[in-house]
Amino acid sequence: MSYLPLVETIITGLVDHPDSVEIREELDGHTRTFVVKVAAEDTGKVIGKSGRVVSAIRQVVSAVASKSREKAFIKIDTDD
Repeated sequence: MSYLPLVETIITGLVDHPDSVEIREELDGHTRTFVVKVAAEDTGKVIGKSGRVVSAIRQVVSAVASKSREKAFIKIDTDD
């Protein structure tokens, strides 16, 4: 089961430029990694103060994945 629509809905709801959101899903066994790329000015909104927003997103996606006995991770691509 893919959680891509869930991740996409959460991320696009947070940013000012939802058209520039790119999410890539990588599957490795029972582990899914979502690599999220947003506009430079939206990066702070997705990460949040002290990483609290991205931590909350990770918890939600991880909880949904655990129902299927999978692991899910979120990585923010910052293009530094």
